[in-house]
Amino acid sequence: MADTQMTPGVIAGRLPPDAYAENFADLHPPLDRHEAAVAADRCYFCHDAPCITACPTDIDIPLFIRQISTGTPESAAMTIFDMNILGGMCARVCPTETLCEEACVREAAEGKPVEIGRLQRYATDTLMDRPHPYTRAKPTGRTVAVIGAGPAGLACAHRLAMLGHGVTVFEARPKSGGLNEYGIASYKTPDGFAQKEVEWLLSISGITIRHNKQVGRDISLATLRKDHDAVFIGIGLGATNALDIEGSDLPGVEDAVDFIARLRQSDDPATLPIGRDVVVIGGGMTAVDAAVQSRLLGAQTVTMVYRREAERMNASLFERELAQTNGVRIITGAVPVRVTGQNRVEAVEFAYAVQDGGALRPGPDRFTLPADQVLRAIGQSMVPITNDPADAIEQDGASLHTGPGGRTTPHGYVFAGGDCTATGENLTVTAVAQGRDAAMEIHATLMGDG
Repeated sequence: MADTQMTPGVIAGRLPPDAYAENFADLHPPLDRHEAAVAADRCYFCHDAPCITACPTDIDIPLFIRQISTGTPESAAMTIFDMNILGGMCARVCPTETLCEEACVREAAEGKPVEIGRLQRYATDTLMDRPHPYTRAKPTGRTVAVIGAGPAGLACAHRLAMLGHGVTVFEARPKSGGLNEYGIASYKTPDGFAQKEVEWLLSISGITIRHNKQVGRDISLATLRKDHDAVFIGIGLGATNALDIEGSDLPGVEDAVDFIARLRQSDDPATLPIGRDVVVIGGGMTAVDAAVQSRLLGAQTVTMVYRREAERMNASLFERELAQTNGVRIITGAVPVRVTGQNRVEAVEFAYAVQDGGALRPGPDRFTLPADQVLRAIGQSMVPITNDPADAIEQDGASLHTGPGGRTTPHGYVFAGGDCTATGENLTVTAVAQGRDAAMEIHATLMGDG
């Protein structure tokens, strides 16, 4: 008898074969030409448009929408790429519902914003099927090392290459893309889009990527500083916070980011084992991505548990509703206190949280959820790139401290951006903006040296 959603344990192939293609299809299918024209026609083309202010990369949104409405989506794409070279990915994964679309005048007046994200995808897709639109400036003779081939690093590398600098990117993983390749739900970026975007970006030339090269393990920051005129750090957040409770080391308990990465790198989701009863601990975008995909893989029950009230969840209202629409139960105001099981996880015990001064602690009221798979999504932290005090970079707490243009201290010519910095927001679009701005600061600094 074939396995089903009711089969106990962690197994693959819980659903009929044709269900996987449907479940992991594009979450927001692209607009066709007519649909894009209709959507663009709703824009008021506001003066001092609030949507621009709400965009971390400062894209002139009314301009690119007007360019779509006049039948020139290629020009619209250039308006986007000039500010955000990863505009294609951001059109797919950016939480527009809490950024540009939330600020849209149509949203305030009618409760239905202009579909900025889908219009951005329509524009960028038209140009990404063509030769790369940017060319390199005359070589400057200066070289920059970029640590990390995620959104911040790629945006920085592209802008530096465009300005004529030679760029070498050191990436710890086998593939470029960072969060875009390994950490986002498959249904948001199907058909290998993350790698297609990287290949398109690199076609400007002048950028070399060295994969499986982790700074701090395979090469030192001191060496990079010595061998290059400047260094940019865009390593993101590589470590997941621990679930420090009894039983958290039982088989079946794992990091949600590892689960998502495994699915992203799988050629066939039907081959990925999933539990019958899955518990996801956390309330951010990673938790939602892990929970929804667990359901799409065939888990019978999936429960997200978050320690605070729903309004405090990092996942947007759209993401929370997406989870619930896909059959994910969300429990708020509860903290895990114990994972139980004989040889592997069988259940998780939770306590409803109570306030103790300014902190939360487990209260007396408790409940237990059956679980044969537990996914931790309780935040991530930066992996240090050096243990040498002479190479240490000033930090704000656990993140890198940066000044204007991403400049770090105390070392000159070392810059940083993205999630590894104290000003990062765990958003692709913010990382792109900081990588781009750091590139301009690096360029001004290097060329100012004469």
